[in-house]
Amino acid sequence: LMRSLQGCRGRGVVVGTVTLCLAAGWALQTPGGVSLLVPQPNINATVAQNILLSVEYSCRGVATVEWKHVSSWGTTSIVEWRSGNYVNISMVYKDRVTAFENGSIQLRNVGMRDAGYYFVTVTEEHGTNAYGTIIVNVYEIIYEDLHFVAVLFAFLAAVSAILICLMWLCNKSLHLFQKKATHKLTASTTEEIELETIEC
Repeated sequence: LMRSLQGCRGRGVVVGTVTLCLAAGWALQTPGGVSLLVPQPNINATVAQNILLSVEYSCRGVATVEWKHVSSWGTTSIVEWRSGNYVNISMVYKDRVTAFENGSIQLRNVGMRDAGYYFVTVTEEHGTNAYGTIIVNVYEIIYEDLHFVAVLFAFLAAVSAILICLMWLCNKSLHLFQKKATHKLTASTTEEIELETIEC
């Protein structure tokens, strides 16, 4: 009887261990969701620059990645793809977007209308989702203002040069006038001395 109990107990441990291993294996194969990392949630760019909307996702199954842009002009679908299968790029972004396997996209030649919120959704084949948001600010390089400053600087430099020339001419004229006045004064003093000597 003791031997049969020990045999049952040994079989029970083996069966329990096998059951535990099978349960762990099943748990690992069960869709455990998808994770998404957004390393840079805020991007500043200037007009005509290329930007990388960088994300990194991981999931156990096949995932679908979708990017949308939301701004004051409305919501636009940018690109959607399933890992390893197809890439569907919106006509608006056809020549400007490159999609990467890790979920990131590159947007080339950005304009002011590209500013706004970029939403990425990663959906695993079993239905679990992960969401991420990147805010993009686009600044314009205002060449007109730089041109205005350059023209204003050139104008002020020209006015300064003219004023310096006028001051130099005034100074020369003043010296000539003083010379003539001194010469006349010397001549009149000489005449007075001559007159005095004649009267004497």
